[in-house]
Amino acid sequence: MDAQVTTEVPATAAASVPTGVRRWVPLFLIVSLFFLWGGANNLNDVLIAQFKKAFVLNDFQAGLVQSAFYLGYFLVAMPAAMFMRRFGYRQAVVLGLVLYGAGALLFWPAAEMRTYGMFLFGLFVIAAGLAFLETSANPLMTMLGPRESAARRLNFAQAFNPLGSIAGILIGQHFILSGVEHTPQRLAAMGAAERAAYYAEATHAVQWPYLCIGLVVLGWAALVLLARFPAVAAPHELATRVTGRDGALARLLRDRNFTSAMAAQFFYVGAQVGVWSYTIRYVQASMPGTSAQAAANFLTAGLVCFMGGRFVGTALMKYLAPVRLLLAFAAINIVLTLCALLYPGRDGACALVACSFFMSVMYPTIFALGVEGRDDDERKLGSALLVMTIIGGAVLTAAMGAVSDVAGIARALAVPALSFAVVLWFAWRRLPHARGART
Repeated sequence: MDAQVTTEVPATAAASVPTGVRRWVPLFLIVSLFFLWGGANNLNDVLIAQFKKAFVLNDFQAGLVQSAFYLGYFLVAMPAAMFMRRFGYRQAVVLGLVLYGAGALLFWPAAEMRTYGMFLFGLFVIAAGLAFLETSANPLMTMLGPRESAARRLNFAQAFNPLGSIAGILIGQHFILSGVEHTPQRLAAMGAAERAAYYAEATHAVQWPYLCIGLVVLGWAALVLLARFPAVAAPHELATRVTGRDGALARLLRDRNFTSAMAAQFFYVGAQVGVWSYTIRYVQASMPGTSAQAAANFLTAGLVCFMGGRFVGTALMKYLAPVRLLLAFAAINIVLTLCALLYPGRDGACALVACSFFMSVMYPTIFALGVEGRDDDERKLGSALLVMTIIGGAVLTAAMGAVSDVAGIARALAVPALSFAVVLWFAWRRLPHARGART
């Protein structure tokens, strides 16, 4: 995900701002990470369609791709933060890249053995690596330069995340999805050897793309390890007690504003991942005869809308309080997902594409509202808890798959519609406390 987490810049970091090539090399290496994890996230949307074909999976089983992926994020986020505090930012980045590359390389033996479970394990390892990257890269970007331009550097880096997402879809569309698909009747008419060859070809299609990705990522880890980075202090430990009746954790969990932000983030991430994961499936089911390769064009269009929505939404926040924009965008997305549910076909597919535009500002806006006005200890711990709510991507994507298997993929869109309703409820609750337009 692309949480906009900012961290206070220690005095030691501000005093060691590099200049010239020594400044731009580490900036280039870290900014590139935002591109790399955007590609990994959205390649999963292609893998769902490919594995459904290669392993003859139902929608629930195919949705386990996202469950394995986001479970890795959920379980590794806190250990990654602890590792970063102990060994520093750059070491966390290197370990994250090594895990990312190792998980991608696991796709080669998984394809040779044609084992779905091993593919899921590879995705889990990739997600573990991305948890390290996201935990360390966001605050590190704020420290690789002057204090006064920290926010601008971080927003610049995050602009590369949707570009990576689009690149991931294009790689999957042109190098994994073959465009050759057979109906159940055609498969039943095939001989056993011909059918086995078809499934094997579909499985092996992921080998070379992921091998190349793994080698590039491991090469990037070597570059980060060898590059000269400025001296940056690791984040300080929490100054006050975290646990206990009066600890920061207890205070956060007693605060309804914060727990409602956790709920909204859980459901938002579930909606985003679910919509993107099943866009290809929805297009194929509602527009018979459309290949997965052609259906991926709708997903690419959605990601372009998502990127455009980020820039438009940021501009609108100059004139409109973020919570009001969140309320309006959530309401629009409820209507769009219901349109896709009620009118499957090209109109419904276009509604799903448009949905991405209005999802664009939700994650960072919910995140910012969740930690707004908190002291340093609560903000650090609250940020970690909000990152962990991305487990919603695992839970609700699987729920959509289960509904799809029973009632069809169009009706499974009731899950993101209800999820956007939770976001609407969160924004409505925060509306009385809304401040004026961002200055």
